[in-house]
Amino acid sequence: MLGIELTPEHPVGELSDRAVDAEAAGFDTIFVSHHYNNRDEFVTLADIARETDSVRLGPGITNPYETHPVTLASRMATLDEFADGRGVFGVGPGDASTLDNLGYETKRPLARVLETVQVARRLWGGERVDHDGAFRADDAGLNYEGGSIPVYVGAQGPDMTRMAAKYADGVLYNGSHPRDIEWASERVAEGLAERPDHRESFDFAAYASVSVAPKRDAARDAARPPVAFIAGGAPPPVLDRHDLSHERAKEISETIAEGAFSEAFGLVTPAMIDAFCIAGTPDTVSARIEGLYDHADSVVVGSPLGPDLETAIRLLGTSLSAGPDG
Repeated sequence: MLGIELTPEHPVGELSDRAVDAEAAGFDTIFVSHHYNNRDEFVTLADIARETDSVRLGPGITNPYETHPVTLASRMATLDEFADGRGVFGVGPGDASTLDNLGYETKRPLARVLETVQVARRLWGGERVDHDGAFRADDAGLNYEGGSIPVYVGAQGPDMTRMAAKYADGVLYNGSHPRDIEWASERVAEGLAERPDHRESFDFAAYASVSVAPKRDAARDAARPPVAFIAGGAPPPVLDRHDLSHERAKEISETIAEGAFSEAFGLVTPAMIDAFCIAGTPDTVSARIEGLYDHADSVVVGSPLGPDLETAIRLLGTSLSAGPDG
């Protein structure tokens, strides 16, 4: 998979135009990110489905807290039906800072994500479901046929990464640095060692924040917003792996929770950009992305992509569509 994440901070029609550009540039999968303060990802995905021909598409990622897991499974099945079977279900625990901002208690994230995956598959298979675990469902079912939809779990910590390798079709590992991807590959191997025999092949996708532009400084400045969200939600071991300040990361998280996004972006350090984003000129970005294939099976290039989205898609497509061998 060579995927791309589009963020619905732009109008739906504009994002669909960029999706058409991405398909033409050689990307085979399009994920649309989810944050409550942006436009709705499923509405955006439906419009992208109508405007594109062959790319797979899905949320990257949605969470089972803001939407009940059964309802989420139905929304995903609807998208897959509308897109003629091109759906990909990207699901994960969500961004802790923004979920806290909405008053959600994100208890038992591992169980909630795993049970969401398991219940969704049963619903898509035509079953009626009784479930009492991290969430409850009584005699739930879909009044229409669901498809066989690939499930990718969004992960950053060790337990979620191992769980994805054991139970999902793929992992969208939130990492851009070779050090993180190598570490994640070890957790994937641990999960695969316990993977049930009936589960088919597994795709380890590096979900890398990327910012590309003809000028290095412009690319790095555009990287601040996504890096703020990544750093603010990074587990302590991830911060330690890159010698990043826990206090600064906590300050960023609290500032995001207060809704002071510009202030939070200004708190991002150069070291955080180096750790959590591939940012620079096309040659620099291409070389670093190619290096991710040393440990990952696939790559998804994620936001911000660059100061100019249309230009960034063209630049990335030119250098990446040939795959890991260039």
